Amino acid sequence: MLFDPDNAVNKLCAEGMEMEGKGELTASLQLFTRAWDLAGNDAEKFIAAHYLARRQEDIAGKLYWDTIALTHAQKVTDTSVKGALPSLHLNIGKCYEDLGKYDLASEHYTQALAYANELGNDGYGSMIRKGIKKGIERIKDATL
Repeated sequence: MLFDPDNAVNKLCAEGMEMEGKGELTASLQLFTRAWDLAGNDAEKFIAAHYLARRQEDIAGKLYWDTIALTHAQKVTDTSVKGALPSLHLNIGKCYEDLGKYDLASEHYTQALAYANELGNDGYGSMIRKGIKKGIERIKDATL
């Protein structure tokens, strides 16, 4: 799924990121919420939910929106969305880890690793791979 700069949901999320970058967190949340309200298909819902997860104040809220993002991403038939699956599973795994639900965290870190071949060989891909590796190591240490 290529980023369509003319898509209204994408525009709202981009504006929300600009506001977030300026420290205007309430405004960014409002823009992401508008994007969610406008989203009409799984690709748009995945993107809007992904950004909504960023602005949650607690782990439960972040987990809720990350899970929604993953659910919609898995329904998108465009194979380029597969590149987002490692990050989504990593985010969900971290939420479960923070909640002390190590079995669920481990499941999502394992899923993230299974999709890691979908990541590019760039800085972003390296960052996500490193996060997955560290998450798996933390879970091993926590459950010994």
